[in-house]
Amino acid sequence: MSEPLLIGQSMVGGYGAANILNGCTISVQRGEIAVIVGPNGAGKSTAMKAMFGMMSLRSGSVMLNGQDITALSPQDRVPLGMAFVPQTHNIFTSMTVQENLEMGAFLRRDNIHATLEMVYYLFPVLATKRHQPAGELSGGQRQQVAVGRALMTEPRVLMLDEPTAGVSPIVMDELFDRIVEIARTGISIMMVEQNARQALEIAHRGYVLVQGENRFTDTGAALMADPDVRRSFLGG
Repeated sequence: MSEPLLIGQSMVGGYGAANILNGCTISVQRGEIAVIVGPNGAGKSTAMKAMFGMMSLRSGSVMLNGQDITALSPQDRVPLGMAFVPQTHNIFTSMTVQENLEMGAFLRRDNIHATLEMVYYLFPVLATKRHQPAGELSGGQRQQVAVGRALMTEPRVLMLDEPTAGVSPIVMDELFDRIVEIARTGISIMMVEQNARQALEIAHRGYVLVQGENRFTDTGAALMADPDVRRSFLGG
């Protein structure tokens, strides 16, 4: 297998004195979808936040495209091609949809029109509501704005923290379809998901974390077929 685009290697860290991550390793290849699942408190979101620089590691490293970025701030990782969409508070509610998307391109000095049209192609409802305040949108539409704004940075890797939390099953399916489409454009996706079964169905690579450690690591299909994974984490 070729070198991962992004890898958090043997990550140990937490908040305060306690460790939440206890040596887990997470990676994603170019243009692939990597999904992190596991029980509540397993360190899923913490692992991804650590890879984005939102938490300092006590040991371990983070590499992006062969470059050691362990010591870089989140702000310094964005120009290198990383985008992170948090689970909540991920849009500017008083701004219009288009203003939110344009905010995502704040570092760019080139013409953003093509990227904007790509976002509207992926999420047609946003095109129809482009002049509407984002705070008036449904939960699923807000999530589309958040993902679209991250895409405006032209990322190499898009990191999503529970993108389907609180949305209806129909909206969840639509979001997963769009995530697959985004990956097909060559953007790597790293995603934390509570809806483990649905997420593993679209994953090239899956990681099951328990207490900050890798419990199972394999392709999404292999994890779906593993009786231990199914019994313990997928409801049988």
